[in-house]
Amino acid sequence: MEHETTTYPTGIEGFTIRFATEKDTGLILEFIKGLAAYEKMLEEVVATEKGLQETLFEKRQAEVVIGEEEGGPVGFALFFHNYSTFLGKANLYLEDLFVLPKYRGKGYGKTLLAFLGKIALDRDCGRLDWWCLDWNTSSIDFYKEMGAEAMDEWTVYRVQGENLKRLAGIFNE
Repeated sequence: MEHETTTYPTGIEGFTIRFATEKDTGLILEFIKGLAAYEKMLEEVVATEKGLQETLFEKRQAEVVIGEEEGGPVGFALFFHNYSTFLGKANLYLEDLFVLPKYRGKGYGKTLLAFLGKIALDRDCGRLDWWCLDWNTSSIDFYKEMGAEAMDEWTVYRVQGENLKRLAGIFNE
């Protein structure tokens, strides 16, 4: 898939998808904050435009696609590659998928997810993974409708902040 300048038509009239460019950094932050507000986690957003510009467009640590209705942005998906040693290949990991509330119910979220599925296949990825909050039943239902399976036998673990510093300090002991 070509990056930067290509706009991809979808099966929905007037709805297209494109890869984000550096000029979209502020928009991406707006979408992140919109998602965080929806998830009742807005106070946890510490991302800045400068940080996003560096990580997304200079270091290329993740990618973003923007969904547009008649050329105006209505949603986004942020994703990156992870790796499965069992499969011996990369996968796509969806970090965030968000459609502005007034544009929901038009199939845009489904189309953004399907676009990521196409990217995964085009890049010979083994799978597409993401997490979903347990309380978010509408998203869970949506994902199951798309053929997703809950990985109930797995528990997510996280080390961050002071605990991450403490863990890293063990290396130098």
